[in-house]
Amino acid sequence: MIDVIDVDKRWGATWALQGVSLRVARGELVALVGESGSGKSTTLKLINRLAEPTRGQVLVGGRDVMAQDPVALRRTIGTVFQRFALFPHLSVAENVGLLPRLLGWAPADTLARTRELLQLVGLAPDVYQGRFPRELSGGQQQRVGLARALAARPALMLMDEPFGALDPITRGKLGAEYRRIHDELGLTTLMVTHDMVEALLLADRIAVMAEGRVLQVGTPRELLAAPSRPFGPPPRPPRASPRRPARPRKTVRKTMPKTARSAWSVSAPRPSPSSSSWRA
Repeated sequence: MIDVIDVDKRWGATWALQGVSLRVARGELVALVGESGSGKSTTLKLINRLAEPTRGQVLVGGRDVMAQDPVALRRTIGTVFQRFALFPHLSVAENVGLLPRLLGWAPADTLARTRELLQLVGLAPDVYQGRFPRELSGGQQQRVGLARALAARPALMLMDEPFGALDPITRGKLGAEYRRIHDELGLTTLMVTHDMVEALLLADRIAVMAEGRVLQVGTPRELLAAPSRPFGPPPRPPRASPRRPARPRKTVRKTMPKTARSAWSVSAPRPSPSSSSWRA
């Protein structure tokens, strides 16, 4: 479904990608993980021509993306962003049905598809289709964004930190629901995430990136058994606690009170052998 073949990408004088190759088979959910600046989002943007390779080739469905009209290409790919990207002046139904209307669908078909997708992502159509984004929670807005990405029945989904702006409980729930939708609709998904646990739970395979290169690709079990590098930042060496310089000991001279010295200064008379106390 997706073939990234020996791709380099340079932004000005900075190389964002160097020799990146990656294959995503039809029906797979592949996660790109790595630190910030590792090239994950740049790789994702190559798929729908939001970025173009400096060298190399990107194929979607066996066709070179550079040989296709970028607008037409993007309309065949569902994209979910981190920050929801809903149009605030449009209702939920209008946001979800935007692409079908641009593609010339009949109004009745657009409405039917909108209601179908709202039900699929867990939003009751009769309750939510007339609301505006400002009337929704963050999790509800992301559900609407997911429904909008699915509106034109794409076979391929690109997801850039789709759940990163959500609280952990909502994030976990939406991740599990998307995996169900992915399997139910037979989608192919390439997802960028910073969360290794999320990748391990949701992905069929994981590609680990660093400094613009793909270091390792494998199943969650393979990566856990033999990681090419430790997940997360390297541990910090223990900090040696600074030792305080030893304080010089002060010699404390114990002195008796003056009255006590005077009392002991006069020795008591020792009894003489001739005194009665020495007699047997």
